[in-house]
Amino acid sequence: MPEKKTVAAAKQDKRAGKSASTQAGEFVKEQIDHIREGKHGARNTEQAIAIGLSEARRAGVKVAAPSKRPAPAKRAEGEKTRKKANTDLKRGEQPTMRKSPTRVRASVRALKREGSAPASGVALSHHAKRTASTRTAADRSAAARKGAATKGAAGRSEAAKKAARTRAANRAAQSQAAR
Repeated sequence: MPEKKTVAAAKQDKRAGKSASTQAGEFVKEQIDHIREGKHGARNTEQAIAIGLSEARRAGVKVAAPSKRPAPAKRAEGEKTRKKANTDLKRGEQPTMRKSPTRVRASVRALKREGSAPASGVALSHHAKRTASTRTAADRSAAARKGAATKGAAGRSEAAKKAARTRAANRAAQSQAAR
């Protein structure tokens, strides 16, 4: 069950016009915090993220199910994952149903047996790098365009200045390395 502050933060993101994945990020962050506090563990970083996304969908955040596009062989999202995501989305549309205490106890007990390493900074950084490496330039460009739309004029101007500074710094570093 997500905490009230998490649901409130997600609602605030929605009001601000942020994307569904940004709203869901609040739920994922909550799970990472729970693991770090020792409330429960996770087998790997993906599991921690999946739990957060599932909670988000059940709370009514319209996070899309994984696409059917071919993923790298090692990380292919199965049909089961897509089915679960769609089930969670449907649950999010219905009025909340009472969870079976037996099932809740079982899942919490199973998670308590897992470690907290998947929520460490190193593990999250490793996961972020690996995930980023699978994104295409078109994906990144589309995400930037979508993000710019919610920034407002001042935010866009600031982002453009930062991008210009970064480009200049990168050029300087390259010319320094060439010498």
